[in-house]
Amino acid sequence: MTVSEVKPGIYWIGVNDRTTDLFEGLWPITSEGVSYNAYLVKDEKSALIDLAKDFKTTALLDQIAEILDPAALDYIVINHMEPDHTGVIRALRLIAPDATLLCTKRAEEMLASYYGITEGVRVVSEGDTLDLGTHQLKFVMTPMVHWPETMMTYEVSEQVLFSCDAFGGYGALQGAIFDDQYTDLAYYEREALRYYANIVALFSRPVIRAIDKLKDVPVTVIAPSHGLVWRHNPQRIVDLYREWANYALEGPELGVTMLYGTMYGNTEEVAEAVASGVARAAVPVDIFDVRHIHASYILPSLYARSGVLVGAPTYEGELFPPMAHVLDLAARKRIRDRKVGYFGSFGWSGGARKEIADWAEKLHWDMIENWEFPGGPDRAKLTEAEELGYRFAMALKDKSSAR
Repeated sequence: MTVSEVKPGIYWIGVNDRTTDLFEGLWPITSEGVSYNAYLVKDEKSALIDLAKDFKTTALLDQIAEILDPAALDYIVINHMEPDHTGVIRALRLIAPDATLLCTKRAEEMLASYYGITEGVRVVSEGDTLDLGTHQLKFVMTPMVHWPETMMTYEVSEQVLFSCDAFGGYGALQGAIFDDQYTDLAYYEREALRYYANIVALFSRPVIRAIDKLKDVPVTVIAPSHGLVWRHNPQRIVDLYREWANYALEGPELGVTMLYGTMYGNTEEVAEAVASGVARAAVPVDIFDVRHIHASYILPSLYARSGVLVGAPTYEGELFPPMAHVLDLAARKRIRDRKVGYFGSFGWSGGARKEIADWAEKLHWDMIENWEFPGGPDRAKLTEAEELGYRFAMALKDKSSAR
């Protein structure tokens, strides 16, 4: 993609990544891709803000060279130390050895441990500023959004917030960088929620602290490290992040996430009947087959919705393994305080039902339905399944109306 001017003297010089399959080695982006947004402020002095993964070194250097000779860089601002933000740093040190690296104290330690860089580093603290000429950078400490060394950088004259991983999302940029250049903004909002649920949700309290810290700062552009640059309505992505953070702190919205897995189709048939009961109660439901859908796409629904229905057979006396994997990730992401119901078939012995109860206790989920049946479903069992879905959904509505 071509270099884009964000504001006078401030340029997006990022790169797209459409070849990495797993973000952080874990979350699928094969079809969506991701952008590594780097920015260059050119003035009497120049500052590069954020970098990219190491295999994008040549592409990023080419982007910088569109504005100035990379060897002439005066400053490199390290908002965050993860290698998708800093992988190019070794090459830049060779090309621009006199450039000063600006980062937090924790990031200084990580520069040494990740890259062996100990010279030419300046530690900045809350409220410190850097004058470049007509542009001034101000540094805002935002620890645990989502690593302990993270900060944001604010350009004072043009009111641009370089927000690092906050307010970011998956999705390679489709030929343009700004929010007002896309008709399908909902796609990027969905990918921002998936990114939040996968990467940031565990740190929702620090997210709220960061938003509150910046609430009186005038911002005309939010320029994150991944995803869209928000210039038309920057408050939109801030409001979404606050809403998502509050799911962890105040509770999610009314709705059901139905997870099911099946070996021979019996549990799947019952899942369809349960879903009919939920729909009859006029409660929204997302349905995921855990055998085929990566947990990355399931976590946003688990995170955002108040009820969980788990349909899974017993496998060798225990819970169907693909289901156990999803629940393990839910526990790791601390998706707590949901209502949960279980249904599933067994052949010669049960067992999943008890394991689900153990998971519910671990996750602080309130189990209000727990039903397993032998073999395949007949008409009576399908009717019972539909009633289970209806009861469960109505219980969610009662809890929602009581809030």
